[in-house]
Amino acid sequence: MRIGELARRTAVSERSLRYYEEQGLLAARRTGGGHREFTESAVDRVIHIQKLFAAGLSSRTIADVLPCMRDCDGGPAAVATPSLVETLLGERARIDARIAQLASSREVLDEVIEAASGA
Repeated sequence: MRIGELARRTAVSERSLRYYEEQGLLAARRTGGGHREFTESAVDRVIHIQKLFAAGLSSRTIADVLPCMRDCDGGPAAVATPSLVETLLGERARIDARIAQLASSREVLDEVIEAASGA
Protein backbone atom coordinates (compact mmCIF):
# COMPACT_ATOMS: atom_id res chain seq x y z
CA MET A 1 0.00 0.00 0.00
CA ARG A 2 1.10 3.56 -0.57
CA ILE A 3 1.76 6.08 2.18
CA GLY A 4 -1.60 7.84 1.74
CA GLU A 5 -3.52 4.63 2.31
CA LEU A 6 -1.39 3.76 5.35
CA ALA A 7 -2.05 7.25 6.71
CA ARG A 8 -5.81 6.86 6.22
CA ARG A 9 -5.93 3.38 7.75
CA THR A 10 -3.94 4.37 10.83
CA ALA A 11 -5.08 8.00 11.23
CA VAL A 12 -1.41 9.01 11.26
CA SER A 13 -0.17 11.81 9.02
CA GLU A 14 2.05 11.09 6.05
CA ARG A 15 4.63 13.38 7.63
CA SER A 16 4.69 11.22 10.78
CA LEU A 17 5.00 8.06 8.68
CA ARG A 18 8.00 9.57 6.86
CA TYR A 19 9.52 10.42 10.25
CA TYR A 20 8.99 6.84 11.44
CA GLU A 21 10.80 5.63 8.35
CA GLU A 22 13.68 8.08 8.89
CA GLN A 23 14.02 6.86 12.49
CA GLY A 24 14.11 3.21 11.41
CA LEU A 25 10.76 2.43 13.01
CA LEU A 26 8.98 1.62 9.77
CA ALA A 27 10.28 0.17 6.52
CA ALA A 28 9.01 0.72 3.01
CA ARG A 29 10.22 -0.52 -0.29
CA ARG A 30 10.45 1.92 -3.16
CA THR A 31 8.76 1.46 -6.51
CA GLY A 32 10.57 2.22 -9.75
CA GLY A 33 8.97 5.67 -9.59
CA GLY A 34 10.30 6.25 -6.07
CA HIS A 35 6.98 5.84 -4.26
CA ARG A 36 6.92 4.17 -0.86
CA GLU A 37 5.15 0.82 -0.67
CA PHE A 38 4.24 -0.66 2.71
CA THR A 39 3.19 -4.18 3.55
CA GLU A 40 -0.08 -4.99 5.29
CA SER A 41 1.83 -5.55 8.56
CA ALA A 42 2.77 -1.86 8.53
CA VAL A 43 -0.73 -1.03 9.81
CA ASP A 44 -0.18 -2.99 13.03
CA ARG A 45 3.36 -1.67 13.34
CA VAL A 46 2.20 1.95 13.10
CA ILE A 47 -0.48 1.28 15.73
CA HIS A 48 2.21 -0.16 18.04
CA ILE A 49 4.45 2.86 17.37
CA GLN A 50 1.60 5.25 18.19
CA LYS A 51 0.89 3.46 21.48
CA LEU A 52 4.56 3.59 22.45
CA PHE A 53 4.82 7.30 21.64
CA ALA A 54 1.63 7.88 23.66
CA ALA A 55 3.33 6.14 26.58
CA GLY A 56 6.06 8.76 26.38
CA LEU A 57 8.82 6.64 24.86
CA SER A 58 11.42 8.24 22.62
CA SER A 59 11.88 7.10 19.03
CA ARG A 60 15.23 5.56 20.01
CA THR A 61 13.61 3.48 22.76
CA ILE A 62 10.77 2.52 20.43
CA ALA A 63 13.31 1.31 17.88
CA ASP A 64 14.73 -0.96 20.59
CA VAL A 65 11.30 -2.14 21.77
CA LEU A 66 9.64 -2.94 18.45
CA PRO A 67 11.67 -6.07 17.70
CA CYS A 68 10.63 -7.41 21.11
CA MET A 69 6.91 -7.03 20.43
CA ARG A 70 4.84 -9.77 18.86
CA ASP A 71 2.47 -9.10 15.97
CA CYS A 72 4.51 -6.25 14.46
CA ASP A 73 6.24 -8.22 11.74
CA GLY A 74 4.63 -11.60 12.19
CA GLY A 75 7.89 -13.22 13.27
CA PRO A 76 9.08 -14.32 16.68
CA ALA A 77 9.81 -11.58 19.18
CA ALA A 78 13.40 -10.83 20.10
CA VAL A 79 14.45 -11.02 23.73
CA ALA A 80 14.78 -7.65 25.44
CA THR A 81 18.18 -6.81 26.83
CA PRO A 82 18.51 -6.13 30.57
CA SER A 83 19.24 -2.51 29.72
CA LEU A 84 16.03 -2.20 27.72
CA VAL A 85 14.03 -3.82 30.52
CA GLU A 86 15.50 -1.29 32.98
CA THR A 87 14.56 1.55 30.64
CA LEU A 88 11.01 0.25 30.32
CA LEU A 89 10.68 -0.22 34.08
CA GLY A 90 11.75 3.40 34.51
CA GLU A 91 9.18 4.53 31.95
CA ARG A 92 6.48 2.53 33.73
CA ALA A 93 7.44 4.13 37.06
CA ARG A 94 7.21 7.57 35.41
CA ILE A 95 3.73 6.75 34.09
CA ASP A 96 2.64 5.41 37.50
CA ALA A 97 3.82 8.64 39.15
CA ARG A 98 1.90 10.69 36.59
CA ILE A 99 -1.25 8.62 37.18
CA ALA A 100 -0.93 9.27 40.93
CA GLN A 101 -0.55 13.01 40.27
CA LEU A 102 -3.61 13.03 38.04
CA ALA A 103 -5.67 11.11 40.61
CA SER A 104 -4.67 13.64 43.26
CA SER A 105 -5.62 16.52 40.96
CA ARG A 106 -8.99 14.88 40.30
CA GLU A 107 -9.63 14.60 44.06
CA VAL A 108 -8.92 18.32 44.49
CA LEU A 109 -11.29 19.14 41.64
CA ASP A 110 -13.95 16.89 43.15
CA GLU A 111 -13.63 18.80 46.43
CA VAL A 112 -13.93 22.15 44.65
CA ILE A 113 -16.93 20.96 42.64
CA GLU A 114 -18.63 19.68 45.79
CA ALA A 115 -17.98 22.95 47.64
CA ALA A 116 -19.14 25.04 44.67
CA SER A 117 -22.34 23.07 44.21
CA GLY A 118 -23.27 23.53 47.88
CA ALA A 119 -23.52 19.84 48.54
